Amino acid sequence: MAQPLSNDNTPEIKHISKAADEIVTYIDNRRKGIVTSLKTKWTKFNHATMGGIEPNIIMTIAGISGSGKSSFVNSLETDIVDLNRNEDIIILSFNFEMLSSKQVGRKLSYKLTKTTGELYSSGYDGEPVSDELFEVIEKEAEHIKHYPVYYIDAPCTVDQIHSTIRKFQFSEKTKDKWLVVILDHTLLTRGKAGEQERETLANLQKVFMEVKKTGKTTIIQLSQMNRDIESSERITNQAMHFPMRRDLFGSDSLFQASDYVIVLHRPELLGIKSYSPNNWPVQNKIYMHFLKVREGEPKILSFVNNLKYNRIDEY
Repeated sequence: MAQPLSNDNTPEIKHISKAADEIVTYIDNRRKGIVTSLKTKWTKFNHATMGGIEPNIIMTIAGISGSGKSSFVNSLETDIVDLNRNEDIIILSFNFEMLSSKQVGRKLSYKLTKTTGELYSSGYDGEPVSDELFEVIEKEAEHIKHYPVYYIDAPCTVDQIHSTIRKFQFSEKTKDKWLVVILDHTLLTRGKAGEQERETLANLQKVFMEVKKTGKTTIIQLSQMNRDIESSERITNQAMHFPMRRDLFGSDSLFQASDYVIVLHRPELLGIKSYSPNNWPVQNKIYMHFLKVREGEPKILSFVNNLKYNRIDEY
């Protein structure tokens, strides 16, 4: 005779009445402004994402190399802190592609409207930083030091990412804060011996789907795209210019897990002179393609390319 499951193996069971009460409370709190999204500086982006960055979601930002996804997320990280002073936020950034010090350098570039080349110049490749500018840099760096941002530079395994997030979610000092987890980027996650990249990516998505449900947790992950969008067939055929689901590496697991899938695209990087059958301009343009919006419709937004200052700006 089969034995019933022990209490240790039984998941939490919730009657629909409790779920109904929870969603009514959530809607009431949204309309009263008790529950809000984290604002960004981009009005169009905020309108497309229910006010900005929501809790308990996974947002995937994808793009080819040079499309601006790292600069976008770096400025997003800055705006989350600067524009949401009333929120108790903590940012955990798995920064696998770049040293954390260089990430702060990008923040200085963004805030001071200086290229990192100008900031890092020693005099061999241009004018060295003046005493006046250095004083401004020091002052801004002192301000940045107080940001609630924690970096992890060394690539981690899925288990290490999981345990680190859980540590922040359940630590006495941080458990009641809004935790924003940023990962740049998914393919640099270390897999187990003999594990294929797609398997590692799928396991990472399972972890993210689990941890996003605890407290107020937001996951923002950066993802690479495959090379198909760079093929001559796609470049020369205007009807095939737009990024598609299949252009993302590991698209099945990413799309299943994500509440938002956003592709940053710079057609001029591919030598495209006129974008799509709409003949949209490409010079100094970044197009933001929302391929998946769980609570809305796909859409395309356009922005100004100021990536030399690590900025993506609205008109």
